[in-house]
Amino acid sequence: MLGLSEICQDLREDLERRNAARDRAIVLSRQLIRHCSECIRAIHRRDWDGADAKLSDVDSGAAELKAVVSEYPALYHTGYTQDALKEVAEAHITRAIIGQQSLPAASDLDMESATYLKGLGEAATELRRFILDVMRREDGHSAEAERLLQAMDDIYDQLVTFDFPDALTHGLRRQTDVVRGVLERTRGDLTQSLRQQKLQEALKRLESQLDGDRISDS
Repeated sequence: MLGLSEICQDLREDLERRNAARDRAIVLSRQLIRHCSECIRAIHRRDWDGADAKLSDVDSGAAELKAVVSEYPALYHTGYTQDALKEVAEAHITRAIIGQQSLPAASDLDMESATYLKGLGEAATELRRFILDVMRREDGHSAEAERLLQAMDDIYDQLVTFDFPDALTHGLRRQTDVVRGVLERTRGDLTQSLRQQKLQEALKRLESQLDGDRISDS
């Protein structure tokens, strides 16, 4: 048939370009997720300079990934690309909350609304680990742990308001349920810690009072 060979050759070249972009995007997505994990580990260590340096790597990696898939919307919206960008949102949001900075908006990070919201949910669950670390380091309940719990609560209160079809939010409802479970466990841990702390303080006061009474009797 006239022209069939040329048409198929053009299609083959197009698919080869798309396949090359796909392969590159998969590699970059994995690298980006690793950078995000390293950033969050640095935040856990309160290594702010290290965390900010990793955030710079994260931003560079995200820009490179977007550039590779920019001509191919199907690759941009595919799972591995959006999962990597979700990790970018989580890293930025976690850094902002722990460091008491203003939260970056989805437009600041140049990402889809659903991807940002899922990253917000991931950041909320990550705060549980910070709270437990604070409780161990400060031997129980503290204002810092209370602040982070409030941040978790605020995030959950916002996530539950996004009642849209899963075709638009891509698993946000499930992520919100996870946040609720983690929030309830963390609140329970912090409440128990506060009760133990108050009990210990009461026992110390009683011990001090009994020691005073014994001194008076002698």
